[in-house]
Amino acid sequence: MYRLLKLTLTLLLTINMVNAQSIYDIKINDISGNPINLKDYKGKKMLFINVASFCGFTSQYKGLEELYQKYKGQLMIFGVPCNQFGNQEPGNAEEIKTFCESNYDISFIITEKVNVKGEEQHELYKWLTNKKYNQKKDSKVRWNFQKYIVNEDGNLLDYFVSTTSPQSSKIIKLIEN
Repeated sequence: MYRLLKLTLTLLLTINMVNAQSIYDIKINDISGNPINLKDYKGKKMLFINVASFCGFTSQYKGLEELYQKYKGQLMIFGVPCNQFGNQEPGNAEEIKTFCESNYDISFIITEKVNVKGEEQHELYKWLTNKKYNQKKDSKVRWNFQKYIVNEDGNLLDYFVSTTSPQSSKIIKLIEN
């Protein structure tokens, strides 16, 4: 009886852990501090990019906005500010928001500033970078503007390093399929 009870409890905990690993259960705020409900984007692909205002790849904001305008019916883009690479995103929320709006007229979602690696890694990036959670692959965020794409059902499709353009045929193919 004890073994059966222990097995049942283990099974229930495992089921709860799997359910908790859905990207739709992750909590993150937008740049203004308002909660983002990722469940609102079920049925759309989601592209997550760790962004920085003072990086050699910052000009990718332009390509990301163009990508968003072209595919916004089927894609949501999340720019995720991070200051862990070369201190290239030192600003506060208002400074980041102003930079994105005034320099690139960004209309996709910019989130709160988070850590994408290390001991204080945000749960979004734990999910994106850990096969245990995303059920697809492990990765490490190596620099600003690394891109992760999730399908309409909340499954990780792939990720792309910083040098991959937002308009890369690899990214376009995943959005269109």
